[in-house]
Amino acid sequence: MKTGTQATYINPLTDFGFKKLFGTEHNKELLIDFLNEIIKEEGRITDINYLPTEQLGAEEEDRRAVFDIYCTNERGEHFIVEMQNAREPYFVERSLFYAAFPLRKQAERGNWKFDLKAVYFVGILNFDCFDGDDYIERAHLVRDKNGERFTDKLNFVYVILPKFKKTIEQLETNADRWLYCLKNMATLASRPVEVQGRVFEMLFRAAKINRLTQEDMETYNKSILDYADVRRCTDYARHEGLQEGLQQGMFAVAKRLNESGAAVEFIATVTGLTAEQIRSGIGAR
Repeated sequence: MKTGTQATYINPLTDFGFKKLFGTEHNKELLIDFLNEIIKEEGRITDINYLPTEQLGAEEEDRRAVFDIYCTNERGEHFIVEMQNAREPYFVERSLFYAAFPLRKQAERGNWKFDLKAVYFVGILNFDCFDGDDYIERAHLVRDKNGERFTDKLNFVYVILPKFKKTIEQLETNADRWLYCLKNMATLASRPVEVQGRVFEMLFRAAKINRLTQEDMETYNKSILDYADVRRCTDYARHEGLQEGLQQGMFAVAKRLNESGAAVEFIATVTGLTAEQIRSGIGAR
């Protein structure tokens, strides 16, 4: 992947790039269009108001939350948008924790009737945490009895970027075009002809590296290094996990061969394990 001044466009998956493109008043039309395409709820968003991203607990000693992007729309509904590159085993639980803040902050003093505005948590994940092939996962509270939605006040949308594998020729919807841009913009030399429309013209114009100030460029280069470090750690952890799983599988094979009376030398040839690993790992003689 091109980095720094070699690239034409900033990488939207970096912390700087994501907030530059989606978290500024100047580019809020990009966030509005993205949310409308990804959430797919009735009643399109026509305007948003950015809110402070740091949310404090009820008491001074309570844990705080810092969102990537936090805003409300013209109907007072709340939107938390998070970009996550590093694999996190409890990301869904963190989603619940984050969504609790805008629910709680709606409480009013005095005679309040609990007329809550909807909360949407949108997670853009550069790792996979769900079964299946869907690259957009939507979750709501539903009734056990009939599966109907229990409430429309709490909503979760997860964009799983590794599962989005469409080529430029396979793009059908604006949601597809958005995900393609998120995944590939950093490596593109120009806007593809398949990605048309006013909002995408705005996106590619806003993402041009040569439009950055010197200060922004320094911040972006640091963000690129941070992003690369995260991806290296993630790739290493995945490799180590695969290697560990493969070795565990070989030990299981070795154990079965040993129980069938096979010689240690034969087991070593079949599994690739050393004789010492076989003897110490499964007690073979």
